[in-house]
Formats: sequence, C-alpha cells, structure tokens
Amino acid sequence: MSYKEAEVKLFQEFDRQVENLVQKEYSKVALVPADEFIKHIEPLKEKIGELVMQGKEPCLRHIPFVIVVKSDLVAADKTIELVERENKKGFAVIDADDLKGFKPIEGVKLPNSMAYLLVDIDTGKETLNITPDNAMEIIKKQNRSPLTIDEGIAVITHYPDILRKNNGFSLLGSRCGDRRVTALWISKNQPKLGWCWAGNPHTWLGSANCGGRL
Repeated sequence: MSYKEAEVKLFQEFDRQVENLVQKEYSKVALVPADEFIKHIEPLKEKIGELVMQGKEPCLRHIPFVIVVKSDLVAADKTIELVERENKKGFAVIDADDLKGFKPIEGVKLPNSMAYLLVDIDTGKETLNITPDNAMEIIKKQNRSPLTIDEGIAVITHYPDILRKNNGFSLLGSRCGDRRVTALWISKNQPKLGWCWAGNPHTWLGSANCGGRL
C-alpha cells in the first residue's frame, strides 16, 4: 500500500469514528451542543499523518487508533451504555461513584485535551490466563502502556466485535487503590464492564495495551 493510500484509509477511519460518536449522541450525554463537542475531536485529525508514517492500517486484531473521549467530558458509566454489539447494549456492574475512583496509574500519561488518539492497540490475547500483576510486567518490558477504563470503552465503542465471548480484556491503566482491576467481557451476550482481582488469572481475559497516545 502506498503512502497516499494508507493516508486516505486512515482518514476514512477517523471520519467513521467521528460519525460513530455523533450517531451515539455523545454530545447529548455530555450536555453540550454538538458543534462544541466536535471541537474537541476535530484537532485530532491533524495527528493522522503520524500514524501513516508508522504504517498503521485498520484491521480487526491490530487496531491503529481509536478516538478516546475522557470521562471528564462523558462519564464512563454513560459511555459503556452507548456501546452496542450485535444489537445488545453495554452495561457496568460498578456504580458511577465507584468508577470515578479509578484513576490513571503512575506512568500512564494522558494528553491534556478532552479527547485524544489511542494508538497501536493490542487487546492482550498473548496475556490470556496471565494475572494482571504479571501481565503488567510483560507490558512494561515491551515498552507499551496498559489501557485505562476510558480507553477500553473507546475500543469497544468503535470496534465492538473485538470483544468476544471467552476473550475479553483487563484495563490495567486505571486503579482505585485496592486489588481490583476493571475489565471488559461478554456476559449474557452483552458487553460488560466489571472487575477481577489483580492476582487472579482468567483463561478468558487478556490485558489490553497500546503503543502510545496522541
């Protein structure tokens, strides 16, 4: 694929994701006018060129980027409910106040903007049946970063089919000071945001990670 073809493909993917957020009425949930919401997203388009230089392409197993909307703008307990997979809505078993207590861990540095690009995303298939504690060490050695709650929800918002029965993923980048680690998986055919213990391995949970944030 030529540089120009890759560029066009990534710009098309960016536009698809923007339209996805519009169709899901993120602005309405954020309680801001649609044009104001889009102002948080549009500047990210300029960063697509950096992805072209890295040779990233949209595909199901290796995701080049997703647009992440911070819970500061749209709360995570609301965004999970906007996820739809096979006509089933997402849900959380962690209440809104509890979710607010999960913050990015040390070493996970987020852009200052209300929306940003999460790039080079791996949902952690290689860390299935490995405890979150041990998976974190693997991720660090690979010079990659674990995903936060907002980022995990963004992934399944734009790529709902990446979440499959018996193949979910943990979000090690957000913690609240205890031994819980949040995760996304399929429960009753619906996308579910729940939690598991950091020291427990699960055959159906990997640990998602990324190459960076723009």
